[in-house]
Amino acid sequence: MPQNQHESREKSYQCEVKRHLKRNAVVQILNGMFGQTGVRLLQAPTFVPAYLFELSGSEFVVGLARSLEATGNILSPLIGASLIGHRPRILGTTLILGVLMRLQILGMAMAGFLLSSIHALYAVIAMLALMGFFQGMAQVSLNSLRAKVIPVNRRGVIAGARSLLAGLTSAMVSYFAGAYLIEIEFLGNGYASIFLLAFVIGITGMAVIAFTYEPHAIRVRDRASTQDVLRLVPSLLRDDPAFAKFFCARALAAFGRMAMPFYILFAGTQMELSGSNLGLLTLIWMITPSFVNIFWGVLADRKGHRIVMVSTLLLWILSHLQLLFVTNLNGMMMFFALMGFSRGGFVQSGQNLILEFGSTENVPLRLAAIGTAVSLIGAIGPVLGGAILVFSDYYSLFIVCMLLQGIALAILIFTVPEPRNLRR
Repeated sequence: MPQNQHESREKSYQCEVKRHLKRNAVVQILNGMFGQTGVRLLQAPTFVPAYLFELSGSEFVVGLARSLEATGNILSPLIGASLIGHRPRILGTTLILGVLMRLQILGMAMAGFLLSSIHALYAVIAMLALMGFFQGMAQVSLNSLRAKVIPVNRRGVIAGARSLLAGLTSAMVSYFAGAYLIEIEFLGNGYASIFLLAFVIGITGMAVIAFTYEPHAIRVRDRASTQDVLRLVPSLLRDDPAFAKFFCARALAAFGRMAMPFYILFAGTQMELSGSNLGLLTLIWMITPSFVNIFWGVLADRKGHRIVMVSTLLLWILSHLQLLFVTNLNGMMMFFALMGFSRGGFVQSGQNLILEFGSTENVPLRLAAIGTAVSLIGAIGPVLGGAILVFSDYYSLFIVCMLLQGIALAILIFTVPEPRNLRR
């Protein structure tokens, strides 16, 4: 394609994006409000780990279940990239994958209502693995769609607004779920009732996505199988050294997730783990990112997402340090607040940084590469965390997390450039 013709098509594409920005921004924010709320109820380090521990009585089984969820996510981002990388429009695929992921939440609810404890445990673990599998594909598709319809200089504040509404909604729903659904064993099983509520809210979020206006992509990759996509990853890292360093830092930082299934179990050694306390801690976990992510988003739009990622990773490390000194409910509340301040901004900045490195046609491939690496470590981490607890204690687990995240922080600070500066 001649250069002037390409520039004309690019200009026309950007005008189309700007013309429909208000509509797409509202869709993205409402999707965050509903879609993220449903998923956050499952991903919070409270309800699912507590339910798994209630069913199994084993910390190792809790870690294994979360590990299998991440295992399902290892190759599925590559499958997601192969499904959408060649498509000029990806909205339909995004909707299908999002619904398939949320059907696993419905399956978890039905297992809790209909099966005995041991069979419910097996079913919930299987559904978590399937949810991880579909989530890997859905995240690649949804983030690629967001990259198409939201300009780079508006993604931070829109992501912050998504997080604000999702956090407020999640916080209210979480406290209600813990203090009411679990306390009174609603419908005979409080945890299964939470999963059913999460499914209804989450599927509403996917319905909102259907109203996205998606422009026809100018450039796409040639159609590739999952194996082809996997073979492209080494060359992607080799040809883009800045992204390769970010890739290493993001993967190492993911080792912080090895402790996540065990926060609430550690809390149970320091305080009473009632439904009300579960709801309160989940509320704090949900609501703190809601307000601070607006700040992180504005800072990212002005200064870049790298500075946000560095700041939030440092706060994440400090939260693990603070956890070493927790002895009561107030200490756990402070920890969950500090984690909320850090982790929401860390995930938000990390996702947006992926979109900014390299060329636009390689966005699905970069998302798949990072998703696969993070999921691989996410699969190893909880099992490793469970093994540390078998042979040592919670404090050793938290210290190992801090050391690995400290290495990731050093790589980010000293080797990873701000991608916006590379384009100047």
